[in-house]
Amino acid sequence: MEERLFFDGLHALAASAFPKHCNYCGRVFATATDFMRQTQSVRQDITGLKQSFDDDSVAIVEAYRNCPCGSTLMDFFSDRRDVSEAGGRRRELFDKLLPHLEEKGMDRAAAREHLLRLLRGRQDSGNMDR
Repeated sequence: MEERLFFDGLHALAASAFPKHCNYCGRVFATATDFMRQTQSVRQDITGLKQSFDDDSVAIVEAYRNCPCGSTLMDFFSDRRDVSEAGGRRRELFDKLLPHLEEKGMDRAAAREHLLRLLRGRQDSGNMDR
């Protein structure tokens, strides 16, 4: 039962940032990796990445990409802590999952990196059987 709750928590953590949807065609991008791989630069001669600043003057990166349907999509990437209610829930869940991985034998740094990769939508985060 404890293992089931743990894996449910992992899925909730990864799902909190994605999926992203194209409002025009309805295409779903399950992860950040899917979003970047399945979309294209807006123009061939530019990356589609733009540095910007949020309302608190914190630097963020805006990624402008074209969906296969041609609609331009944008996502934000930053290291800034999400202070929204959803961000608080993600941190709370992260704080519950980290000790569980440590109890299963992962050192703290590896466990933290494992969870961060999941949060960022990367499924290739190593051995999940621990």
